[in-house]
Amino acid sequence: MTATDARTLPIGAAFDRMPFTRRHVLIALALFIAFVIESWEQLALIYVSGDLGESFGIDEAGIGIVLSAVALGMIPGALIWGPVSDRIGRKPAAFWSLLAYGVIAFASAFAPNLATLVTLRVASGLALAGVYTITFPYFLELLPTRSRGRAAVYLSIGWPIGMLAAIGASVALGDLGWHVVVIASAAAGLWAFAIRAWVPESPYWLAARGRQEEARQVLRELGSPDHDATFTVATERVGRPLDLLRGRLTKITVAMLLLNFAFNWGYWGLQTWLPTLLQDKGLTFDASLGFAALSALMMIPGYVSASLLTGRFGRKKVFLVYVVAAALGGLWFALADSTFELYAGNFVLSFFSLGAWGVWNTWNGEFYPTALRGTGYSWATASQLVATTVAPSAVGALLAGATGFTATMLVINAFMVVTALLAVPLPETEGRGLE
Repeated sequence: MTATDARTLPIGAAFDRMPFTRRHVLIALALFIAFVIESWEQLALIYVSGDLGESFGIDEAGIGIVLSAVALGMIPGALIWGPVSDRIGRKPAAFWSLLAYGVIAFASAFAPNLATLVTLRVASGLALAGVYTITFPYFLELLPTRSRGRAAVYLSIGWPIGMLAAIGASVALGDLGWHVVVIASAAAGLWAFAIRAWVPESPYWLAARGRQEEARQVLRELGSPDHDATFTVATERVGRPLDLLRGRLTKITVAMLLLNFAFNWGYWGLQTWLPTLLQDKGLTFDASLGFAALSALMMIPGYVSASLLTGRFGRKKVFLVYVVAAALGGLWFALADSTFELYAGNFVLSFFSLGAWGVWNTWNGEFYPTALRGTGYSWATASQLVATTVAPSAVGALLAGATGFTATMLVINAFMVVTALLAVPLPETEGRGLE
């Protein structure tokens, strides 16, 4: 190491001059597929819920419990895996989480009764929460500073791809029963080995643990011209969960938790019951699946547009504009008097709400220092999952009470308005290095 190279830098500075390389593309592919799997798992049974209900002799309320079971397990799972990833590293947390999910999901396909199925789905959620929680902060900690926002938003496109895969599986495998769809979900757990092979440990985490040489090696592989420096970090102490509620982080954490709940309630309350809501408007089941697939396709340009705009205008402005536009689309959808208005309103809602999700997945991972990033994201994920657990049952209860399509949609849409209000006090992070 030369005198020029033997300098001290904050770990985030090693990413400022880093180019976006082929290695980053491979990392993006590995974590993109992981996000597809996460989406698939949470959506696949929605589209074969009719067969599930017949198999166990349950009504819409019972189906809602089964659909919520994975999210229920993911709530404590997220709170466990986030701090675990801060202690043992991002890579082992992602690997063991996804592998354990595959094993448990496979067992759930052979559940002899409803109680066993719900128990195993809760357990599979507990396992899946690890990779679900860590995917975005892990990716952010491997990206060049100037590419971080755009690339992380593109990673979010894994969600509609997973949704399309779930719809495709219901069409291709649905006649074989819900068991086959679950077995296909379990097989996806083998992707854990691709993550272990292609994705290196986070240099931020390595530097925070004092493993300087390993951090330099990873930075060398990622093409950083500053890989030979000695790196400093904000703190080498592993963050404690209650640190999220101390000092300047208190205001951020409270707003972040409430926003995650409101945003996911608005989104999940619609997606879980979209086929049923559409059938209430006169569409057949097959037509409702086609509608959902077209909605998923509209999400992709929403993500792409958000990724292009966030680097220019910042996370906050783009997020606020997209959430407000999504709420207007939701209002159009709720008040639709024709098939055209039904499609157009939902396409506007899908385009802007998922574009906003892409920005939020990135923005949400940039609020905290490395010592707390996994823990902070785990709290965010847990808040989302509380909404994911509550929303299907709440919307199911509204439908069972004959509330009607329009009133149900207006309740769902109100959460989008709350989301926009909660984003106002949060700090802008575009162009800033991670701590």
